Amino acid sequence: MSHRAAKSGIALEAQQKMDSKWDVERARTALRWIGERIGEAISTDGTTEDVHRILKDGMVLAKLANWVKPGSIAATKMGKAPSLAFKQMELIGLFLQCIDEANGGPVKKTETFQTVDLYEKVNMCAVIITIEALGRAMLSQGREGFGKAESKGQSHEWTEEQLKAGQNIIGLQMGSNKGASQAGQNFGKTRAIVD
Repeated sequence: MSHRAAKSGIALEAQQKMDSKWDVERARTALRWIGERIGEAISTDGTTEDVHRILKDGMVLAKLANWVKPGSIAATKMGKAPSLAFKQMELIGLFLQCIDEANGGPVKKTETFQTVDLYEKVNMCAVIITIEALGRAMLSQGREGFGKAESKGQSHEWTEEQLKAGQNIIGLQMGSNKGASQAGQNFGKTRAIVD
């Protein structure tokens, strides 16, 4: 259970703003997708409390991690749902490590939640955003995902002549050098030097 003090002031306003962005349908879609991938029927009403209850112990996410990258979380860690807080947070952390792009996973660091976001229900929207990012990444890889596949980008081929021509252009952000001269500048009253 969370042992944080009740929020007040700006912290409470920030939490209320995050909570106002919660979308029940997006949460249901994300959890339905997870259930289909891990072979379990996950039913949820889509509230933050229900999603938190389902994902908090880390077992569902660990099973999803093993679907993304088979064998990424050892079977010994997934024997039964952990009851100790540090074991639950460990499973959540292993899921995040599995999907992290830096570790060869499909999701960018900027789209992943932090363990505390889920475990202490600090930012449940970030949890759903991470699952959606994973779904998009799986689609891009040709696997069973959801959402819209990520763009592959566009590559440009420039000739040597085009590259050299661009060196002669002064960008508008740099300003203009037309008509620049210091001749005849006079700011304020001149200083009279008399001998």
